[in-house]
Amino acid sequence: MTSKHKESHVGEILYIDRSTGEQKTEKVYGGWALSLVYGDHFLSRSIGGLLRWFSKIPIFSSLYGWLQKTKSSSKKILPFVETYAIDSSEFAKEIDAFDSFNDFFIRKLKDGVRPIASGDSCAVLPADGRYLVYPDIDQADGFFVKGKRFSMTSFLQDDTLARTYQNGAMALARLCPVDYHRFHFPIDCVPSEPRKINGFLYSVNPIALKRNIEIFCENRRVVTKLESDIFGKVLFVEIGATNVGTICQTFTPSKKVLKGDEKGYFSFGGSAIAILFEAGKIQFDSDLIQASKNRTEVRGLFGQSLGVSVSKIK
Repeated sequence: MTSKHKESHVGEILYIDRSTGEQKTEKVYGGWALSLVYGDHFLSRSIGGLLRWFSKIPIFSSLYGWLQKTKSSSKKILPFVETYAIDSSEFAKEIDAFDSFNDFFIRKLKDGVRPIASGDSCAVLPADGRYLVYPDIDQADGFFVKGKRFSMTSFLQDDTLARTYQNGAMALARLCPVDYHRFHFPIDCVPSEPRKINGFLYSVNPIALKRNIEIFCENRRVVTKLESDIFGKVLFVEIGATNVGTICQTFTPSKKVLKGDEKGYFSFGGSAIAILFEAGKIQFDSDLIQASKNRTEVRGLFGQSLGVSVSKIK
């Protein structure tokens, strides 16, 4: 392992690999930095607060993102791929064809490497990432951190929308820097114009979330309404994080899309996606529900099944 990708034992992050069913330990990119900023050791307690304040400032992430777009940053690609065992055979172009590290980060994949689960009543995972699902977000006892509860009103910045999704279901995807960072529509739908909510850029790594669950309500995010004949009114929310300077949308609002169509991409860094369903509209897949009850993330791939329409079950 090169010094550029040094790991740190910041508290094990366990997840289930959905493809194999195996439990694995996440290799945390920048683990030493996360430990310093969000850890509980002496040095973190001494200067962690200052570093958290500094890291949340958008200009910090924008500057770091700019560095990832320089030609010289392309030298980091091959060591990164080797360190994190990323399957380069899936890439739409060769490693040496990327112009910068960010060009690699927002890479496209070859056609067919992410099969889309069939059936119009089946919703799919919108991105490669680590997933938690909440069939009833208002009853999710795992969505507390140090006595603080996730607030839908604060998250959406819209009282009416918050009431619409009362007792609704939520799927939460955490994308790590090692993941494919384009995201896609989970259902056939007509998407609205995206609504931006300005905010900070805290890390969304579990290490950071254990300190402050309100990060989801404080970070920069983009809300898109999806109108579906089968799933009703669905919300798709992209959540920026440290070193994610830009959330880019590539779709056309008010034009019908099919599940699996590209919606957009995140520039360099970790990030997250939340998908909200009205109450009684979706039955999440059982493996996702069981793992989430145990507060264990499932690493799934874009295109795999998320769940089915409740109306089609009845």
